Amino acid sequence: MRIIAGTLRGRRLNPPASLPVRPTTDMARESLFNILNNYVDYEECSVMDLFAGTGAVTLEFVSRGAKEVTAVDINAQCTDFIKSTAAQFGVKNVHVVRADVFDLLKRAYKKFDIVFADPPYAIEKLASLPDMVFEHDVLTDDGIFVLEHPREYQFDEHPHFWQHRHYGKVNFTFFAKRVEN
Repeated sequence: MRIIAGTLRGRRLNPPASLPVRPTTDMARESLFNILNNYVDYEECSVMDLFAGTGAVTLEFVSRGAKEVTAVDINAQCTDFIKSTAAQFGVKNVHVVRADVFDLLKRAYKKFDIVFADPPYAIEKLASLPDMVFEHDVLTDDGIFVLEHPREYQFDEHPHFWQHRHYGKVNFTFFAKRVEN
């Protein structure tokens, strides 16, 4: 795994094989950021990466200039790896939180410009994530929520649905408070 663009471009992440993760592929990450590049000024944006795993998406946002990124994962190995990688790369604007995402969303006290979630595909509450993000008002008024999910899920009837893209087995659905097509 590598950072695709920005100040950390080309830096490699070498997570231990024991991490219980399914990292977003480099190709899918690159496609995701190609879409976001058209809508986001990273230097003005705060990001929350849910189910952060290896931290690849977190560090991609940092590399592209995000002013702050909060990486959330329940697994201590994952949060420890993200902290150590951020320190190794000299990154100061990453806040790592070890927490259950569903509990954290219920008590969220801050709004983000972008919320990205890459939950385990077999997680029972995956379909409830868009509703939780909007019910608990986690996004700024112009905020974007991106959910990575398997193809079995369809969200085009959701009131905040914006667009859907797929790259191989990876699906991204984009949601926004203010939907524009």
